[in-house]
Amino acid sequence: MEVLREKVEEEEEAEREEAAERAERAEKTMRPVEVRTEEAPLTPEMLRDLEKKLSEIETPASEEPPVITKDTIDISSLPLSYKTNTPKEEHLLQVADDFSRQYSHLCPDRVPLFLYPLNECEVPKFVSTTIRPTLLPYPDLYNWDGCAQFVSDFLTMVPLPNPLRPPSSLYSSTTVLKYQKGNCFDFSTLLCSLLIGSGYDAYCVNGYGLRDLCHMDQTREVCPLTVKPKELVKRRERALSKKYTVKPPRDLSSKFEQEQEIKKQREIRAQEQKRLREEEERLLEAEKAKPDPLHGLRVHSWVLVLSGKREVPETFFIDPLTARSYSTQDDRFLGIESIWNHKNYWINMQDCWNCCKDLVFDLGDPVRWEFMLLGTDKPKLSLTEEDDNGMNDEDDVENLGKEDEDKSFDVPHSWVEQIEISPEAFETRCPNGKKVIQYKRAKLEKWAPYLNSNGLVCRLTTYEDLEWTETLEVKEWYQNREDRLELKHINKTTGLNIDYFKPGHPQALRVHSYKSMQPEMDRVMEFYETTRVDGLMKREETATTMTEHYQGRPDFLSYRHITFGPRVKKLALKSAESNPRPIVKITERFLRNSAKPADEDVAERVFLIGEERIQLRYHCRDDHITASKREYLRRTEVDSKGNKIIMTPDMCISFEVEPMEHTKKLLYQYQDMMHLKNEEKVSRHLAWESELEVLEILKLREEEEEAHTLTVSIYDTRRNEKSKEYRETMERVMHEEQLQQVEAQLDYLAPFLAQLPPGEKLTHWQAVCLKDECLSDFKQRLIDKANLIQARFEKETQELQKKQQWYQENQVTLTPEDEDLYLSYCSQAVFRIRILEQRLNRHKELAPLKYLALEKKLYKDPRLVELLKVFA
Repeated sequence: MEVLREKVEEEEEAEREEAAERAERAEKTMRPVEVRTEEAPLTPEMLRDLEKKLSEIETPASEEPPVITKDTIDISSLPLSYKTNTPKEEHLLQVADDFSRQYSHLCPDRVPLFLYPLNECEVPKFVSTTIRPTLLPYPDLYNWDGCAQFVSDFLTMVPLPNPLRPPSSLYSSTTVLKYQKGNCFDFSTLLCSLLIGSGYDAYCVNGYGLRDLCHMDQTREVCPLTVKPKELVKRRERALSKKYTVKPPRDLSSKFEQEQEIKKQREIRAQEQKRLREEEERLLEAEKAKPDPLHGLRVHSWVLVLSGKREVPETFFIDPLTARSYSTQDDRFLGIESIWNHKNYWINMQDCWNCCKDLVFDLGDPVRWEFMLLGTDKPKLSLTEEDDNGMNDEDDVENLGKEDEDKSFDVPHSWVEQIEISPEAFETRCPNGKKVIQYKRAKLEKWAPYLNSNGLVCRLTTYEDLEWTETLEVKEWYQNREDRLELKHINKTTGLNIDYFKPGHPQALRVHSYKSMQPEMDRVMEFYETTRVDGLMKREETATTMTEHYQGRPDFLSYRHITFGPRVKKLALKSAESNPRPIVKITERFLRNSAKPADEDVAERVFLIGEERIQLRYHCRDDHITASKREYLRRTEVDSKGNKIIMTPDMCISFEVEPMEHTKKLLYQYQDMMHLKNEEKVSRHLAWESELEVLEILKLREEEEEAHTLTVSIYDTRRNEKSKEYRETMERVMHEEQLQQVEAQLDYLAPFLAQLPPGEKLTHWQAVCLKDECLSDFKQRLIDKANLIQARFEKETQELQKKQQWYQENQVTLTPEDEDLYLSYCSQAVFRIRILEQRLNRHKELAPLKYLALEKKLYKDPRLVELLKVFA
């Protein structure tokens, strides 16, 4: 192992001395270049010029040095597999070294392979053994998108020390998770371990990418949360022309004027399109990235997921830094040097001049992919019929089998410990619980649950400009809110706020759109209609109107529109609740009730309260083209002279499609009008209740915004205070029970049994003597305790009497301070005497009971019970 470490150091020194040669080799290999024309192929002179230009380019050092260094890692607590290599690993490193030498000899124009970097203990480890397939017990980490998002959120990206070459060391995933920092290779290794553990056919990739991809710069990327899903536009079916149609009226407008207007509109549209095109070009020029002098040479690592396993339909890439998936045809990925998983290592032998678009990911093809280990799990190349016929010879099969047996080598188990993530770390996700991502005209902020007192876990801010100064809208996501608030959408341009709630709000609120929390303003409230008893779905309110929509009501009410008039000014009443707005008009609409005839089923009724009229419109029958209508004129039931007014025909104006006999009678019309008067009172009362409910909801929302109380699950023992108090109480009770058991286990006969010869069996006489001695000893202890309390009581009493006698003798000469000290002493002495007196009285009361209890225990003691039966 020491020889191999020295060999690695010698190779690194040689690479530093031969930087110019490596630049020349890089141009001849598969690394893509920025510009390449097919008409002018690269010549040796052009390569030398390019080499000179590359040598003049200064590689910028990373602005932030890696936080995880060999000096900051405590290797004393690491297991032995991190510090040493097993014989099988040593053999594998020798195989890898031989393979690297043969590869460098056969492909001198290619860069050195990334095979056995050093780990945190400076021990060379084969890259495939650094991958530790793991399936963690979290449902979010079972799919690839959840795994990628967790790795992207949990770790902080550290740039490569040298952007032109892979890192010299590759740490274990356990160390990376402990410090929550790593480069792109650490990200890929951890993500690949999770994906393979979840059943995906995943591979780590060593290749080249764009500058923004390598630096995790998403300022020119559109935030995924701002992309709206494409809506499917349904094609309108062309209506069939009927044979008998009414001809349209003749068009008498001037065609010349129409042509001039169309020409003018075209010019206006052309100018507008030109302006928009210029504005778009200006924005594209401002957003365009600066040319990268290291284009095509920046080393990057990502994850390749092949199709097949886990029902993956198509091969794709995953960038572990951003958790985004890309097609293999994407221009961000410029080339691939090698890939590996936990079983083998493959080298890309295909041309990457066209990035990764022309690559074929058939790892069983030895022409396109050169593998290092010949194992049983190597992907097989799909053979053609001619190749299949050629393999029918038994000798060839036997020779091939012997050759495979000789060259096959299984990769040893991973040297990395089992990857474990605690529930607290998984819940925290981001380092220190917070992460900020900058996108194109957007900023995304993430927090861990319960980190913010208001339950805020995510905030997306959209800006109008590229400098993130002018805010357009803000979206905030919440969790664990007691008011069930899930999303708050704030539009800074219009001032419109939209709150979205989960099921469970006290008022069954689902969506609340408003500009101000003040009452009688424009707002829209949507409810969970299945939770409410009245079936209210939506309530729209303005300064003068209120509209309500219902569903699933037994009275088939579906719509109610209320129009308010100006409020009457009252000096004594100031609140809106005590001074409601007067109702001018109420419009109600009903669904069809199939149990009634259409001519008797009301479709719409309008209460014109100010005009004292009631309008009715009935449902239309299927075989009719119009519906019946009625209008009632309300009058006072008593005139000015006190005479009762009788129903007259002019009080009901109706239009009947098919008049029925009973509808013409005044009695029927009178009863119908009386019923409508009662319904009007009910509707006015419901409208008043709706106003009160709006005020109640607004007041409740203000209290919820001020309190923003968070809910804690009963299974979360770390945050649930009630569960924590209950657990502490149970632990205290158990501790007290244990102490009581220990006290109960004390042997009160042990001092007396020690006086007897060991192993001698007790006789009746000895048992009686033992009992008497124990009782007499306990009786003497009780007497001694009583005497002790009595002595202390007498002592305190005597001292108090002496102090009082001293006061009587020196009362004339005492100062106020001495009198205060005397009074304080007397008060304390009286308190002590009273306590001693209470203790003595209590001891006298409990002593006989304790004596009897001990006597009862002695008679029940298993060592004396048989011998004392005669004397019981």
